[in-house]
Amino acid sequence: QVQLVESGGGLVQPGGSLRLSCAASRSIFSIGNMQWYRQAPGKQRDFVAGISRDDSKNYADSVNGRFTISSDNAKNTVFLQMNSLTPDDTAVYYCHTWAPMEYWGVGTLVTVSS
Repeated sequence: QVQLVESGGGLVQPGGSLRLSCAASRSIFSIGNMQWYRQAPGKQRDFVAGISRDDSKNYADSVNGRFTISSDNAKNTVFLQMNSLTPDDTAVYYCHTWAPMEYWGVGTLVTVSS
């Protein structure tokens, strides 16, 4: 089993930045894959960014160039640095992995509003 705990959400003005964290209960290096998803009100849950054991990363087109995923293997934590935020980025952000079953965190709310 893997427990995933997100933190770092909150209210931010358009153009601002936030950094989300996802702490895993097992070695993320051994798991080998971690992702961030988000779900806006009334919409489906969508992929945001992913990182693999070899440090390869991929992003949704909507966040590419603004968001950066990274990891600290010693702390079993994955981060999502979010810059140039817009109201369209308002959502609950979830940490996710396959290990080998599918695991989700409970999410952290990001609200972008003036």
